[in-house]
Amino acid sequence: MGDLQLNGTVMGDLRKTFSTIADRMDGVSRSMGNTNGEAVGAPQLIDDVHDFADDWHYGIGQIGQHADTAVKMIDQIGKTFSDADLQLANSLKTDGKK
Repeated sequence: MGDLQLNGTVMGDLRKTFSTIADRMDGVSRSMGNTNGEAVGAPQLIDDVHDFADDWHYGIGQIGQHADTAVKMIDQIGKTFSDADLQLANSLKTDGKK
């Protein structure tokens, strides 16, 4: 049977990446929100540019929410693994004393 291992550095890097996604996407969303569709000229094209910016704003918000959920899941995985590791270590101590 193999040992179950969780690389703390990898988990930390993964958590950092996901936790910064929302902030990075917020900057993109603000840029899209400041889009001046009137620069393209034709009224239908102006509407299309604004619709595109609105869709991006919504989609970026969704990505941010999912990234936040991923961070919570990563935290829970780390906690669960640490708890299981501690329980295993304690059970080995207890079994060794019998």
